[in-house]
Amino acid sequence: MTNKKIIVQFTILTFSIAYLVSGALIILGQFGYSVYNWVHTLQQFVMNIPFSIYILSPAIASYIVLKKNNKIANFKEWLKTVFYAKNNISLYLFVVAGLALYFSIHIVVTGRTEMVLPFYTFFLSLPGCLIIGGLEESGWMYILQPELDKKYGYVLSSIFAGIIWTFWHIPLFFIPGTNHGDGLINFWMFAVQLMAFRFFNGAIYKISGKGRVFMCVLFHTMFNAASPIFGTMTMTWAGTIAANSALVLISIITVVIYDKKSRRIA
Repeated sequence: MTNKKIIVQFTILTFSIAYLVSGALIILGQFGYSVYNWVHTLQQFVMNIPFSIYILSPAIASYIVLKKNNKIANFKEWLKTVFYAKNNISLYLFVVAGLALYFSIHIVVTGRTEMVLPFYTFFLSLPGCLIIGGLEESGWMYILQPELDKKYGYVLSSIFAGIIWTFWHIPLFFIPGTNHGDGLINFWMFAVQLMAFRFFNGAIYKISGKGRVFMCVLFHTMFNAASPIFGTMTMTWAGTIAANSALVLISIITVVIYDKKSRRIA
């Protein structure tokens, strides 16, 4: 049964935190202050603190709402659920295969193979990308999308969560210093990607058992770490349509097969 109260509380709190903090960053941007991907000065460090709060708003709201509604006992229980990593190797392979498929299609469509950064930077970026990106899923996939799925099913819950996620990202395009705010990312291409990724995360959640949230956190973290390596080769409309369509198709097929197997076992 869908818990509408939790969905509403989580969404309102997430957006309240995100829009309040990002609004302050946008205003500060008019006075020359900016966030940075690479922090070199004290001012840059200070600016990145509220930016981190914005990015972590789904995680913050997740813990507060779940605790308030007695869905978790304490922070330790929340962490244990978010970081439950004892999953079947096939789940990890599914996540890696999704990433490989996405970037491979972009490479094939664009015909470009050069990498902007050495591949080892992927591993160096993982800790930072867990905080700035991955932990979003401790809200979207701990509360929002699974609760929507109970009422609307897999496809509609992915679409609705994708729309909400897109609106949550909008302030990024007005914050100076981000790739989005500096005009390096096309909003509509990005929106297509966001929608496709909600489908893929929904599929990960369906097949992942106890490690549902963590596997979604892992996919988001790994994608954010890999993206800079491939640079602008993922920023063509042909590649965007092809790669994201493939991801949606694979996600739907995976869920259909999983549901059929589950019904047979039941």
